[in-house]
Amino acid sequence: MKTIVFEIASPEAAMARLIAASSEGVSERCARLSFPSCVDMARVLTPTRWGVVEALTGAGPLGVRELARRVARDVKGVHTDANALVDANALVSVGVIDRAEDGKYVFPFDEVRVRFNLRAAA
Repeated sequence: MKTIVFEIASPEAAMARLIAASSEGVSERCARLSFPSCVDMARVLTPTRWGVVEALTGAGPLGVRELARRVARDVKGVHTDANALVDANALVSVGVIDRAEDGKYVFPFDEVRVRFNLRAAA
């Protein structure tokens, strides 16, 4: 099963974890997509975009019409949300989902985990 973890981590913390894992010769068990803050995660992963991610999880490549059918939304709105997920690299340096050569949307994971901690303000 291919798993991805959506997490809150600064770019420095994410890079430090990657460097530590590679220097120890250990590969991570799952892919990670780090957002700089909870606000940034919520900005990228709106409720309607979560629906797109959920529909693509474990589904293989899907065209926009089939994706719209699975989330019970109009094609134009799903197209807009899916493209926003492809272009999310402004915040997370990669897209949340990909596009195949044939134009279908791809999310090559069978499981999504979300990880973040909230702490009291100092």
